[in-house]
Amino acid sequence: MTQEHIHPIFDQLLQTKTKETLLKQRGKVIWLIGLSGSGKSTIAQHLEAKLYDKGFLTQVLDGDNIRSGLNNNLSFTNEDRLENIRRISEVAKLFTNCGVVTLASFITPTEAIRKMAKEIIGEDKYIEVFVNTSLEVCENRDVKGLYDKARQGIIKNFTGIDAVFETPQNPDIIISTEKLSIEKSVEELYDFIIEKISY
Repeated sequence: MTQEHIHPIFDQLLQTKTKETLLKQRGKVIWLIGLSGSGKSTIAQHLEAKLYDKGFLTQVLDGDNIRSGLNNNLSFTNEDRLENIRRISEVAKLFTNCGVVTLASFITPTEAIRKMAKEIIGEDKYIEVFVNTSLEVCENRDVKGLYDKARQGIIKNFTGIDAVFETPQNPDIIISTEKLSIEKSVEELYDFIIEKISY
């Protein structure tokens, strides 16, 4: 079957505004970008707990979780990295269309990939967070031992070692986990997004 035989019914379904009214919150995608070990997942976990305590319905989409399920058939080639983020963006869009505050924690290494994610999700729904942590600090943390394996050539196409990471040009907010504790990082991000997700 070809695309011409597909007939989406998006316009016949309950719209985002209706669901946001029910939940009394605004659906947004908080997209955390940064190197492996920068603190993206930890910030997302703590921010989700804080938002839950404040009465917000959230969903965390995390790199390793998605790679072990939805995207377990993808490798780390440039083509598969693009497809990984494309699928995640479509899933994030579904959540945000339901009024859910979605925390997406992915390296998202290039400006082209970030641009695609933003276009899929929608500029008004996408909040880009650059978790700015140097390669040196990320390697020193290296809780998964991934950088060491990448340096040894055991892991190929590892971002920051033999695969590119382009510094985000226009993030909505920059969080430096080198200068801030996790608690302060979460507080700073929470303060930035709270008015944007409040109904």
